[in-house]
Amino acid sequence: MMTRDDLIPVLMETPLGSVLLGIDTARAPVSGGAFLARVDGGLLDDCTIYRIVTAANQASGNGHPIEVIQWGLTFEQDDGLSPIAHEPTSVTGLQHRRGTLSMARREPGSAGRAYFFCLGGDLASLDEGGGRHPDGHGFAAFGQILEGWDVIEAIFAAAEEKERLDERIAVTRVRRA
Repeated sequence: MMTRDDLIPVLMETPLGSVLLGIDTARAPVSGGAFLARVDGGLLDDCTIYRIVTAANQASGNGHPIEVIQWGLTFEQDDGLSPIAHEPTSVTGLQHRRGTLSMARREPGSAGRAYFFCLGGDLASLDEGGGRHPDGHGFAAFGQILEGWDVIEAIFAAAEEKERLDERIAVTRVRRA
C-alpha cells in the first residue's frame, strides 16, 4: 500500500493559491515519469486551466457524468515532447476517485501534455473498461491531490456555463516540492 511518503511531491501554483500533488512513479512509471519530465523542463509553467466539467455544463446523453478540472496544454499546443504510451488503470491498479490526477487524451498514445483532477466521488467510468471514453481504454491515473483542496474548490467554483472556459485560469508555475 502506497503512502504519502512514497509519492513525489509537486507544487502547482495559481493566482488562487497552491496545490500540492503526489506523483506515483512506482505504480505509474510511464505517466508519472512523463509528467515529471515536463515539470523538470518547466514546460507546465504559464499553462492554463481551460476546462471545468460540472454536473450542470456537460453534454447530456453520455450516461457517464463526471466532474473534472482539466489543465496543462491543449491538444493543439505542442510542448516539443512526444506523446506517451497509454498506461491503463488495469496495469497500474490506480483508480479515478476524488482527488486523482490523470492524463487527458484523445486516443491511446496521445497523452502527455494535458491533465485533469477528478472531483466528486467514484469515477470508475474513467478507468479502463469504463464507459466515459468510447474506446473503453479509460485514462491513465498517476497522482493525487495532497493539499490545497480550498484552491481546487475555488477553481471549480469558477466553472462557466460550458466546459471550455472563456476566462482561463493561469497555472503560473509547477515545480517539485
